[in-house]
Formats: sequence, C-alpha cells, structure tokens
Amino acid sequence: MNWRHFLLVNVLGGLPPTLAVPNVRRADVPPISVPPIVSHPTSLPHSSYIATPTTSGAESASSVGSGIPTMGPAPGATSYPSDGKLHDPQPAPYVPAGGVGTNGTTPIYNVKSDFDYESLALALYTEYIELDLFHDGLARFSVEDFTAAGLTAEDRYLIEFMADQEVGHATMLTNLLGAQAPRQCVYNYPYRTVHEFIDFCQKLTRFGEAGVYGFLPHLDSREAAGLLTQAISTEARQQLIFRQFEGLFPMPVWFEVGVPHSWAWTLLAPHISYCPANQTRLVWQNFPALYIDNQPNPYRTNGSSAVNETVPSGGMNVLASRNVTEPETCLNKTTVGEGCSPAITHNRTNPLSYPGRTVTLSWDAPGKPVGPNNSYITNTTAGAPKYVLWASQLNITYSTLSTSGNESYGTTVQPDLSTYAGDPAINGTIFIAVMDTDLFVTPFNISSVNSHIVAGPALYQAG
Repeated sequence: MNWRHFLLVNVLGGLPPTLAVPNVRRADVPPISVPPIVSHPTSLPHSSYIATPTTSGAESASSVGSGIPTMGPAPGATSYPSDGKLHDPQPAPYVPAGGVGTNGTTPIYNVKSDFDYESLALALYTEYIELDLFHDGLARFSVEDFTAAGLTAEDRYLIEFMADQEVGHATMLTNLLGAQAPRQCVYNYPYRTVHEFIDFCQKLTRFGEAGVYGFLPHLDSREAAGLLTQAISTEARQQLIFRQFEGLFPMPVWFEVGVPHSWAWTLLAPHISYCPANQTRLVWQNFPALYIDNQPNPYRTNGSSAVNETVPSGGMNVLASRNVTEPETCLNKTTVGEGCSPAITHNRTNPLSYPGRTVTLSWDAPGKPVGPNNSYITNTTAGAPKYVLWASQLNITYSTLSTSGNESYGTTVQPDLSTYAGDPAINGTIFIAVMDTDLFVTPFNISSVNSHIVAGPALYQAG
C-alpha cells in the first residue's frame, strides 16, 4: 500500500513554515521522519516564588492608546441578502464566492500580528501548566489514593495520555510562535486530595478552553486558528472527562462559553511560581481575585449547602474535600440522584446551584503581585462595585450586587434565564465577575467589559 504523508514543518527563528515534499511510503524504504517535540521535564519542583521580582507589570508597547472606541456595525455588515441564492460568480465548480484563505494562496502557518502572538503565547502558557499538572497528580497520589476516589489504573492511564496530548499542543504552538515562545515554568498547586486534584483539573481545562474560544474568531492568522481549533477540541474533551471523574454531568450546556484573554490569564497566573530567565512576557491584564464564599461543593450530597469549602486557589475556587465527613459526602452513595462516584453520567436530586440562590462574594483590592516571579500586578480601571456579570453559553447577564457599604464583600442572587427554551443558561462551570456597570455585550465583543471589572472572574460551580 502506498501512503502520501504531508508533514507540516515550522522553522524556529522567524522563518515562515513550509510544507514538505510529499513522500511515498513503501515497504522497502525507511519510515518517514517526524518533527521533534518540545522539551518537557516532569520532575520540576512545586513551590512558591520567594525572591524579589526583577521586572513588574504586563508587557506594553512604547505607545498605549486610551481605549477601544465603541462603534456601530461595520459597513456592509448587514448587506448580504441571506436568501439561499448565489449572488456572485463562482470561482470554480461547486465552490461559492467568498471565504477567507480560499483563493488558492499557499497557507503560511505563523502569527501575523501582535494580537496573534500574545494570544498563542497565552495558550502555550496554559498547555504547559496542564502538562505539568497532569503529571504532578499522578506522581503526588498513590494508587490507593486514586482507588479510594473511585479511579482505576485505566483512569490513571487516561490522565497520563492527556498529559501526552499537551506535549503535542505545546509543540504545535511553539512551532507557530518561534524561538521566543514561552517555556515550561515552575507551578504551585493547592490540592491535597485526589478529589481536589480532579476539581483543579476540571476548572483549569474549563478556562483554558473558554479562553481560546474567546480569541479564536479574532486571530489574523486563519491558518493558526485552524490548528488551534484542532487542539482546543481535544481540550474540551479533557474537561468533559474530568467532570466525569468528579461525578458531574459531563456536558450540561448546549453551547460552550468563550471569555477574554485577561480572564484566563487572571485565573492562571497565581499558579505560576517562576519561569526561565528572559521568559516571554504577556500583555494581558491581571484582575483582583474574586472569591465565592459559598461555592457549591460537588463532593457533598447537598452541594449547594457548602460554606467556605474551597482551597486557596484564587478565582478558580477549587473545592475542598478534606473536611467533608463520610455521612456528608456523595462519593459512596448508591441511591440514584445522590451518588457522585466517577461515572459516564450522573443526575443529582439536589442541584449544585439553582436560580434564586444567594451567592456570597468577597474580593481582593488591586495591587497584588501575582504570576511568574511575582512580576505581574493586579489592577482594575473600574468604579464602585454594583453588579455581578454571569457568563455562560451564549449569554452575558447581570444581577444586582448588594455591598452594604463594604467595598470588598457583597451578595447577589443567581438569575433565572434560558439560552433558548428548555436550556437553562446558567449551568456547568461558569464565569462570574464583579462589575461597575451592566454593559451590553455579545459573545463576539465580550472583552469590552474588561475596563468595568472590579474583580474576577471567578469560576462558579453552577452544575
């Protein structure tokens, strides 16, 4: 049998990638060589950064504007008649006019703007922490620990395989970025039990996925966007797997949410202790951390009753399982609707959250050093806190925040809304933020809210 093998090669150092000459594979020729993977040490320490940072603040250009203007629709945005007919000459049989990158030009798989570079660099930071995280959980906990959590040798192998997937994702992004691509760092994790590890993974993959969905439509390099879509589709499956390991319903939404870069970076940065010298820095903002004081706990039979049951994890608000007693946990329950052992799917009789639930919040003041080498500083340009933003599926909605004069503490009520009839919008692992106004945005321009964020985002375990 003959095989045609097209190998995508990207040369580091700024040269554009090329497509290799196709090879024909036969039994009498050696196997086709494959590109090398990035270096990925698996025995790094996991500790906090205690030295004095040598630089401070996000990456910035020599000239920084005052803000993105608010404009109406682009010219011609509503001119296409959308009537199912063809309105322009066809460039070829069976091919309609239009599209991006469809005119026969050779695809060049590189970044094409500062926006592209900073977006893919953020994604690479995320892939590297996932690579380290999955290995760390397997190394930190014993076979007996995993068995007690209901996870088998095959489940552990799946986690190891997901770590291998991150090697591929990191390699692909490094090849797109070139010689100055970020490298693997040293990380710190708050979990002390297998359940806390699984919840940390479930939440990290949630904002890793959502952060990419937020910027994918805006990349100048459509070639890079195509490759990243193929990677993030795998990451979405990882998030589903960790939900199943946690005994949660695997996909309780009709649509996955996309969020701005700075939301993902705010959630990620506190868990990066330090990075190699001369590490590529990021431009994105770090907001003050937002804490959910009554974050629902999936490890409890009555998860919505939890109060102060998270481990120190910034806005991730990772569950704490270590103090939940045997009668309170859902792990070994056999009654339908009560159990939360690892499974393909579970329905819960007592929902983790529900419309009308009072949510108690607290948040940090700006000015806190976070991230690699404590070299990024949290900040906000917002005014007084007045609302809570809820971002889930296709919806951005707001609820009133009651602070009673306290500028770092408040309560709100979970809204009741649907994306479409029959689909409760607020479900799964979603994003909330404290705001100074209830700005109208859509999924495509959600980053417009950044200048109005007081604190957040936080990950809220709605289901």
